[in-house]
Amino acid sequence: MAQSNIKVAVQKFGNFLSSMVMPNISAFIAWGLITALFIPTGFFPNESLAKMVSPMVTYLLPLLIGYTGGKLVHDQRGAVVGAIATMGVIAGTDIPMFLGAMAMGPLGGYVIKKFDQWIEGKVKSGFEMLVNNFSAGILGGLLAILAFLAVGPAVKALTSWLVDGVDWLIATGLLPLTSILIEPAKVLFLNNAINHGVLSPIGIEQVKQAGQSALFLLESNPGPGLGVLLAYCIFGKGTAKKSAPGAAIIHFLGGIHEIYFPYILMRPLLFLAVILGGMSGVFTLVLLGGGLFAPASPGSILAIAAVTPHNASAFAANFAAVLVAAVVSFVVASFVLKTGKQTEENIEDAAQKMQEMKGKKSSVADVFASNPGEFPQNVNKIVFACDAGMGSSAMGASLLRKKVKEAGLNVSVTNTAISNLPADAQIVITQEELTPRAQNKLPDAYHVSVDNFLSSPEYEKLIDRLQNGGQDPVEEIVEDAEDNVPNNDGRTEDGLLLEENVFLNQSFSTKDEAIRFAGNALFKAGYVKENYIEAMIERDQITSTYMGNDVAIPHGTEEAKKEVLKSGFTVIQVPQGVDFDGNLVRLIFGIAGKDGTHLEILSGIAVTCSEMENIEKLVNAQTAKEIIAILNGSKE
Repeated sequence: MAQSNIKVAVQKFGNFLSSMVMPNISAFIAWGLITALFIPTGFFPNESLAKMVSPMVTYLLPLLIGYTGGKLVHDQRGAVVGAIATMGVIAGTDIPMFLGAMAMGPLGGYVIKKFDQWIEGKVKSGFEMLVNNFSAGILGGLLAILAFLAVGPAVKALTSWLVDGVDWLIATGLLPLTSILIEPAKVLFLNNAINHGVLSPIGIEQVKQAGQSALFLLESNPGPGLGVLLAYCIFGKGTAKKSAPGAAIIHFLGGIHEIYFPYILMRPLLFLAVILGGMSGVFTLVLLGGGLFAPASPGSILAIAAVTPHNASAFAANFAAVLVAAVVSFVVASFVLKTGKQTEENIEDAAQKMQEMKGKKSSVADVFASNPGEFPQNVNKIVFACDAGMGSSAMGASLLRKKVKEAGLNVSVTNTAISNLPADAQIVITQEELTPRAQNKLPDAYHVSVDNFLSSPEYEKLIDRLQNGGQDPVEEIVEDAEDNVPNNDGRTEDGLLLEENVFLNQSFSTKDEAIRFAGNALFKAGYVKENYIEAMIERDQITSTYMGNDVAIPHGTEEAKKEVLKSGFTVIQVPQGVDFDGNLVRLIFGIAGKDGTHLEILSGIAVTCSEMENIEKLVNAQTAKEIIAILNGSKE
């Protein structure tokens, strides 16, 4: 528990640092473009326009960071005092004060916040504006003096040491070793903290001296993640393989690095792939003299191209660094996936492996076990949150917003950074690793954890709950099960499962053969039209119907609902098992759902099959009546 709290605290601090820089990335890019274009060694040298370079990096960028840092702590008053305090470190030194701004901005916001709390309720009516203006001016001035005399020189010395350290790493050829720390830290959701909180300030100082910096490509290089995703495209199994191509496009072109993190968490040995890929990319970058003139945010190949110095050698060096990193990562990841033991690739498995890797009793698993909060009534606002508010959360919000619209629900779906979660958010959706931080931010909201931003089942569950007024469909099935106990003729009262649709001791050579058998059973029982069978095959090709616990639930596509005549399902017992994309399946439930009962059927099966004890009973059952009794929760 203590380790988990430390991790959450580190992530929160790192996110706060990056939150001061990321809103101002456009200003950094503007400065970088002006620098690359108009300085004497630029693409279009212009002595007059080049005069903007020094004031922007000396005053504009640090003041923006200080202003943003103060605002994060205490809104507008904190922003003003933070900017005043930042001016002190700017005037007290002759180097860009990015680290100084990151210190003085929040400090200014904190000081004025504490002052406002101290005088709350003590100011006489009519004197509020006078007190507010003079307090901010006086405290801001005092902090500026402190920054000028002490903080500025101290930060200048620290910055000098850091720059010298980076220069030493480059000179000795040791800079690639930083990937040993950077790549795992990225997957642990410290990517923005590393890139914008540490590397960017040092990199900007290097840009001022050399016109470019390799530091901007240490974390933002999409090559290592791309290599892992491409390996999953070829050697992955199940849902991971099917979703990897889309994830690769979003990662490489969209710059959303968070999308490949779950793939790493499912196979911790893949940390080796991204580390070696990152090291190879950095080595190539240093060897060819590459670098960027501004931070690449997001880490897209398009963003990298936009902030690459405008000369052929720089483009060649940077693109080579990305390519080499991707190739090395792909080779290592392919070896890991091809030679490693193929196991269930779901978020529960990833959570367990994450525990083993980090040496914790419960981290990600605790997120699933913890109470998500009480589901709100009359939901009108859902917020999808991630570390920075502009990566995975934007994609997740888009997918969920589409589903909400298709469901005909009048619910607002937005995205933001966890640090900026609005107080009126009723439902908060985050990646499971970030849920503790979101819960700390909004403990009264209902929290949902997802694993894969492309196809999380949590989206469908949430939509269903919203459509049912907040009622959990699984709980409804449990309650209704008492009304569906078998009759003497061996059928449930609603006719969803008949004895003749239970098949014992079957065997199949492929999953397609098993799915066709289930589809034919549904067709012969009069639940579906014959075309539904091919739709079941198509549905499994889109996303694997393997559910875990040795269970698969093949069913048709959304478009195939018109082929369903009435609701029902068939049970197929496969004691020796059949391979479903690397997963052993011993129980197959062929599903036909009509008029909204599809999800109810799935939920009913989930209730029974959530316990392996019930799975073993079903696999070892000797009669159809026994299987029906188990599914209905009754004894023979």
